[in-house]
Amino acid sequence: MEYSFGERIRNLRESKKMTLKELSSLLEIDTSMLGKIEKGTRKANVDIIHKLAQIFEVSESELNVSMISDQIANQVVKKYNQQAQQILKVAEEKVAYKSKNEMIKE
Repeated sequence: MEYSFGERIRNLRESKKMTLKELSSLLEIDTSMLGKIEKGTRKANVDIIHKLAQIFEVSESELNVSMISDQIANQVVKKYNQQAQQILKVAEEKVAYKSKNEMIKE
């Protein structure tokens, strides 16, 4: 299983031996906000994601995918817990189908 966005940020921070205070200073946010991002109770905005990608030398796209997939999974599980896996599987098939059809139109 892939880490959540917050876990990924915490792991990146810890691998660089950075404290919450050090990273929050680089991000120009307060320590409590960074703590909430790492715990998954607060979303990172575009500016924060951009800075995180630069600081940790990772793809901005990769961080966006991690954060957005967390949001989608959380919403589906919260609202449709029993059917969440089935819903996401069908949605994945539909995305693949639509992407394929869009490529044909170009």
